[in-house]
Amino acid sequence: MLRLATYNVNGIRAAERRGFAAWEQKYLPDVVCLQEVRCPYPALPMAPFTGFHVAYDSGELKGRNGVAVLSRAPFDAVRVWGDEALRIDPGGEARIVGESELAQPDFTPARELGAFSHEGRYVEVDLRDHPLTVACVYVPKGDSLLAPSVRSREPLTDVQLAGVQKRYDRKMSFLAGFSRHLTRARRSALGRGRQFVVVGDFNIAHTPADVKNWRPAQKASGFLPEERSWLDGQLSARTLTDVMRGLHPGVNGPYSWWSWMGQAFDRDTGWRIDYHLASPALARSAADAFVARDASADQRVSDHASVLVDYEI
Repeated sequence: MLRLATYNVNGIRAAERRGFAAWEQKYLPDVVCLQEVRCPYPALPMAPFTGFHVAYDSGELKGRNGVAVLSRAPFDAVRVWGDEALRIDPGGEARIVGESELAQPDFTPARELGAFSHEGRYVEVDLRDHPLTVACVYVPKGDSLLAPSVRSREPLTDVQLAGVQKRYDRKMSFLAGFSRHLTRARRSALGRGRQFVVVGDFNIAHTPADVKNWRPAQKASGFLPEERSWLDGQLSARTLTDVMRGLHPGVNGPYSWWSWMGQAFDRDTGWRIDYHLASPALARSAADAFVARDASADQRVSDHASVLVDYEI
């Protein structure tokens, strides 16, 4: 059995103060994929990573993004979109590794992803003890011109509208490139005799069952028709499977993100935007999938909850 967790921690230093260590001790994951670590290499706290082999790409945007994979077992290979990553061993020894020590993909990278290569949005590892490639992604949030009232009651200025359009275009460009990347990475893993799973914060809710208030959300970034259509295109019985939905069909949620504002958490007014998308054979091995929702609003570690799957491999 392998327990794999994905967790947008909304800043590892803040998450550590709020109880990330207690989460690790309670759920005992074998592999943890983190998004929004938001910490430069020299300032990274070591306590959350003790006992794990770690691959971390912080990116170059100060205070933003950053993705990491933590594993009880060693890695056979680490891949990132940039030219360096931080490796940490279970004893806390940390070192930056460059291109000579990072594995390179055996396919041509998608052109659109070049603009995101230094943003700390993707890390991929081959596990040594299991025939499995695990990818961790943090998809851009984007924006929407359809719901300006969400941001302000006043009409947006031309400059503001340009900013919204730019954020929308960046996300759609990312998704176009990432679609091709997923196909190539999955096929590459299968060619190496490995199953493939990509987990993380996709910043997209797939269906009305994945958003509590889905009708007004149709104009919001994260639930736009073109975003949902993109996710449709990644899923099939022969490519990738939404593991949580496969094990929990026909239910609302379980949600994995709630706004810090108001009583969204207490009322479970959430979105399901954190996923395990697995190659079909791996998805069939999933014995259980659940969202580790915090006990109460004042005990939240992040605005996201972790999503965990137990795979029988």
